[in-house]
Amino acid sequence: MNSVSAARREEVVGALRRGTVPHGGLDLFAVGLDRYENALDKELGNVSTGGADFKAVRGEYGSGKTFFVRWLGERAKRANFAVTEIQISETETPLHRLETVYRRLTERLTTSTQPPSALREIVDNWVYSLEEDVLADGTVEETDEEALNQAVAALLERRLTEVAATNPGFAAALRGYHRAQAEGQPAIAEALIAWLGGQPNVAAAAKRYAGIKGDLDHFGALAALKGLLVLLRDCGHPGLVVVLDELETLQRARTDTREKGLNALRQLLDEIANKQFPGLYLVITGTPAFFDGPQGVQRLAPLAQRLHTDFLPDPRHDNLYASQIRLGGFDLDKLHNLGVAVRELYADGADAPQRVRSRVDDSYLLGFAEAVAGELGGKVGIAPRLYLRKLVDVMDRVDQNEDFDPRLHYHLTVGGSELTEVERGAHVRRANSADEVELDL
Repeated sequence: MNSVSAARREEVVGALRRGTVPHGGLDLFAVGLDRYENALDKELGNVSTGGADFKAVRGEYGSGKTFFVRWLGERAKRANFAVTEIQISETETPLHRLETVYRRLTERLTTSTQPPSALREIVDNWVYSLEEDVLADGTVEETDEEALNQAVAALLERRLTEVAATNPGFAAALRGYHRAQAEGQPAIAEALIAWLGGQPNVAAAAKRYAGIKGDLDHFGALAALKGLLVLLRDCGHPGLVVVLDELETLQRARTDTREKGLNALRQLLDEIANKQFPGLYLVITGTPAFFDGPQGVQRLAPLAQRLHTDFLPDPRHDNLYASQIRLGGFDLDKLHNLGVAVRELYADGADAPQRVRSRVDDSYLLGFAEAVAGELGGKVGIAPRLYLRKLVDVMDRVDQNEDFDPRLHYHLTVGGSELTEVERGAHVRRANSADEVELDL
């Protein structure tokens, strides 16, 4: 851990202090995920050579699904994939409105070097790669700007043949963007990037300039995704990981919204199976009730067939290449190991590292894990978020105060306002006085 930068360490610790899943550095304290590495790396390898794949991640609330997909995203970025994570919700990002899903995809698009939204950088890198290819031919001098722009435009047309066949508008917007850049029209170039990202209400003048009409609709969004995959490949990114998180929210949606959402998911899986999206790795997350219950996947038989996976009684025998993989959640041993990893990460950047390690030792961590789980009715599986938030709070106090001993001065308290809905349902509410105790008489 000594090689971890201060900024990366603070990003992780700061997120845990707030009770959220960090967006980076998850490999620093991932516990129990090594068994998935080989299968996932093989599937990403297949995608990087022009394939496409799909994975469903199932787990109860608190089992670490969001942590898992962000950890997977980090592994993918190290292999130079682009990654995007989308939270599905009935009001803001309904699954059946694929034009909205695509817009969120581009808004949250990241690479190993670019934060969201990386779309503009990817398009610029694509145009730059075209310039490099033209200059490598040796037929155009770099100083001859007009000839270079013409040669790039000609190469752009050849590269866009594949894109234009399925989405003429996407190809036209890219042409217009290159021309606007060459002609010194930054406002038009910016508007066309917005159109390529699926944004609505793009200025009519910019669309006329590029020769495109309207906004991206449901079918245009699928074609735009194909175009984006081509751009990524030409820029040296072997693929794109798209995470659709919290699909269990479909169960609470209106009937028509739920049915349309499930059908949109089936459509995406069919397109992947038919190799329509080379370079795409789609990941969805959901609870067992979403995959197996009457208000989820089982409502649409073709989708249920595609996602069907046989799970044996022992999770150790799961087939990690199957459509679904399940997360087993945490037990006390895993929770303790998680605490050890986070303590070491924290101590490496602390002002008083030895004091942190000695006063928050392994035995304290185990007792602390048991105490937090006890506050949640013994449900260890949903304890990690609260455990880490409280643990960082304890270590902050130890690091800042020479006389602070958590065994003597810290009493674990859990208030309802700091809990998630699931944690609140499990929280053991203790009486403050004898008057609050209800007796069965």
